[in-house]
Amino acid sequence: MPFWPSPISTRDVAGSGVRPAWPTAAGGRVWWTEDRPDEGGRTTIVSGAADGTRRDLLPAPWSARTRVHEYGGRPYAVTPSGEVVFANLSDQRLYLLADNGEPKPLTDEGCRYADLLVHDGQVWCVREHHADDGKVTRAVVSIPLDGGEPRVWVTGCDFYASPAISPDGRHLAYVCWNHPRMPWDGTELRVTSLADPAAGSWTVRGGPTESVLAPSWKDDARLYLVSDASGWWNLYEIGLRGDGARALCPAEEEFAAPPWRLGGMPYTVLADGRLAVLHGRGDLRLAVLDPASGGLTDLDTPCTGWDAALAADGTSVIGVGYAATTPRSVLTVDTATGAHRPLMRDLTRLPDPAYLPVPRPVRMGEVHAFLYPPHAPATEGTPPYVIFVHGGPTAHADTALDLEKAFLTSRGVGVLDLNYGGSTGYGRAYRDRLKGQWGVVDVEDTVAAAEWLAAQGLADPARIAVRGGSAGGWTVMAACCRSDVFAGGVSYYGVSALGPLAAHTHDFESRYVEWLVGPEDPQVYAAREPLALVDGVTCPMLLLQGLDDPVVPPEQSSAFADALLERGVPCTYLSFEGESHGFRRTETRTAALAAELAFYQQIFG
Repeated sequence: MPFWPSPISTRDVAGSGVRPAWPTAAGGRVWWTEDRPDEGGRTTIVSGAADGTRRDLLPAPWSARTRVHEYGGRPYAVTPSGEVVFANLSDQRLYLLADNGEPKPLTDEGCRYADLLVHDGQVWCVREHHADDGKVTRAVVSIPLDGGEPRVWVTGCDFYASPAISPDGRHLAYVCWNHPRMPWDGTELRVTSLADPAAGSWTVRGGPTESVLAPSWKDDARLYLVSDASGWWNLYEIGLRGDGARALCPAEEEFAAPPWRLGGMPYTVLADGRLAVLHGRGDLRLAVLDPASGGLTDLDTPCTGWDAALAADGTSVIGVGYAATTPRSVLTVDTATGAHRPLMRDLTRLPDPAYLPVPRPVRMGEVHAFLYPPHAPATEGTPPYVIFVHGGPTAHADTALDLEKAFLTSRGVGVLDLNYGGSTGYGRAYRDRLKGQWGVVDVEDTVAAAEWLAAQGLADPARIAVRGGSAGGWTVMAACCRSDVFAGGVSYYGVSALGPLAAHTHDFESRYVEWLVGPEDPQVYAAREPLALVDGVTCPMLLLQGLDDPVVPPEQSSAFADALLERGVPCTYLSFEGESHGFRRTETRTAALAAELAFYQQIFG
């Protein structure tokens, strides 16, 4: 089958990954981060002003990126005077970036820092230390901006997030949790006295089965937080000692996203006391919430969804929004007038809108997905389709403009972006469908999606492929092992074996398999993991892997490739030096997408 001609090239897709993130706002200025695929994938910090001017604050080779939890998070904070503190990727030290652009080190090497905030002449953050014996410890610390030793305020738990200091400076709130839980399983919101550290910390809200996230202070005595106690991440107000908890806007909607990275805030307090919030199912919409009345008013913007990292400056809210035909953009929205203005766009040049697919939400039983039909001049015959399986697996597929999808749909290949059981955006019960069932529920939902495409007459049943990355790569491999409905599978840095993953992956996810599958059991593992089921694969596969990946070690992909080749199953394995978990360099992304297109041309021909 010859693909349709398309104006969207591999280079267009590879160069689209500027990925604006982590907005901060104060005094009419806005800061955010941008990735630079053409500069080795480094991350810079950008400052923008009300007049539309902007400038990069970090020249090459500096890169503002933290490796806490390996997935990182907000890598910088802004001081009251407008200086920037940031974590540098190469050495993970904190630096103070003065107005002259010369970074000054604040910390020694040996630790990692994330979730930064500046208060009272100090930067407060989560510190992560990796000992020579492999033991990882974390703490909430403060570091003087004028030099000096860090001070540890709380430690002893496995994980910390979201430090927040009360307006009077007397109390520190934070979120913590311990292995084997993940932050979307069970966390605690605790408070400690800064005026009397000997008084210790106390739990305000949360526990093993309640996910509490994103605390901020309403005043000196009360806090806002997000909790899924109702089965949905909703906003609450609560007293300093855990008294008088009150849901601000009870709804069967999510007001937060899973905190894979540290530093996100899904709401922010405006100058008049109202809250700019995100809410919805699947994509999160931007709205203003009156905490007194519970009134919720959506803001009219061109965006259908927003990243869960908002900032406020007076009555303006700043965030990263997106839509199916609108590039991911940093926008400022005036909540008083409704006026909105983009400060930057991920893409400066868009393809012809005729080549941009518009998703349609679909349901296959209880399973959610977004359908992207081939979007180009009509042709005869039933088209091929590729099912996209997101990573995580506690994550979700959104409706942001994605040139990877447009790259395929503009060539006559449809895309189904699947939110299988375990995905976020649809409440805790939907997330918990995957508990103990990884390799079962996700695989069944993926196979059912292929069968649904064929039964609906949308896809040629002989030309349906599946692709995914990380946990999505696991599902791709497992689905190809356990079903013959796929013409081929593409795995980016996917998991193929559970024992080695649990033994060698990073600390943040080192116990995740216990929730996803259960305690280590050779029989259960052998019934789930692709490497043990490889005899069931009958379709060609393409495996792509970064060689510096600390999350899913390269051996996961290479072992599966070797097993396929030993059985004579067509398999191409491509590895990339200098790439980690998620490809960042233009040349890598170009090569990977070119290989993927060639693979589809082969299996759909």
